[in-house]
Amino acid sequence: MAYKITDRCIGCGACAAQCPVEAISQGAPYKIDKDICIACGGCAAQCPVEAIEKED
Repeated sequence: MAYKITDRCIGCGACAAQCPVEAISQGAPYKIDKDICIACGGCAAQCPVEAIEKED
């Protein structure tokens, strides 16, 4: 199960720096490539505004 970045994203880039497989790209908000994401949760743990959630 991949993660998604919600509209609460402030664009700080902390999630992208944490991703071990470089699945996160810059944007407004940042985006997670579901095909690359390994669902490790590192990005969600790093987000200062809790903008990253597991997808259903």
